[in-house]
Parts: sequence; structure tokens; C-alpha cells
Amino acid sequence: MNAIPIDWILGLCGGLMIGLGGAVFLLANGRIMGASGLIGGLVDGTGRGNTAERVVFLLGVFLLPVLLTPVFRIDTTHASQNVIVLIAAGLLVGVGTRLANGCTSGHGVCGMSRLSLRGFVATIFYIMAGGLTVVLFRHILGVI
Repeated sequence: MNAIPIDWILGLCGGLMIGLGGAVFLLANGRIMGASGLIGGLVDGTGRGNTAERVVFLLGVFLLPVLLTPVFRIDTTHASQNVIVLIAAGLLVGVGTRLANGCTSGHGVCGMSRLSLRGFVATIFYIMAGGLTVVLFRHILGVI
């Protein structure tokens, strides 16, 4: 008898945690939780009025996986081992979030939950761009 893969359960739990984080951030602060906006405000200085709040939130985003790693069995990822590809991907994500005025947590989770047309449109384009990127880099170029 085959064991049921728990990947979908972990994805569901992650999605619920992101949604809960977005709801708490909105209810507690009256602002939308978008990681790129929080980071962008620290980088360009527009978030000086609430720097501590931004830093604490972002520390939580980075530290929670580290704290949960000993609790859950973590498999190796299927990300590329090519450091140049990983750096390029990170830079492209950063540029894309600035061009789109937000990231998937801002548009996909928070924007769509508020029935924002901009959130729906941005999310559709994120998904299409992600699919095209996989086709190009995995199936055509064989890089990932």
C-alpha cells in the first residue's frame, strides 16, 4: 500500500499561514501585507515611520521556516544547483515585483481576497509568466 504524499498538505498549511498572516496584518495595521512592499519601503526609505514593524514581520518570514525545519522532514528541493541561475531568478523576481507594484502575497492573497481587479489581473499574469518561464528554462533550454 502506498503512503499518501504529504506535499499537498504542506502546501495547504503554508497557504493557510500566508492567508492568516495577511488577515492579521490587515486587521492589526489597516494595511495590506505584501512582502515586496515591506522590503521596498525599507530599501527606498518610504517605510521609515514603521521600520520596526516591517523588520519584525520580515524576520518572521525568514525565521519561521528555520524554526520549523527540525519539526518537519524537509526533502531536497528541485531548484537548480546553478548559482548564476538562482541569482538571476532572484533578481528577476525583484524587478518583476517592482514593475507590478507588488508580489504574489500582495496581489494574489491580499488583493484577490479584497476582490481587487488589479489583484486578479496581476495574479493571472504571474501564473502565465511562471508557466512560460518553466517551459522556456526547463523544457526548451534545459537549465532547470
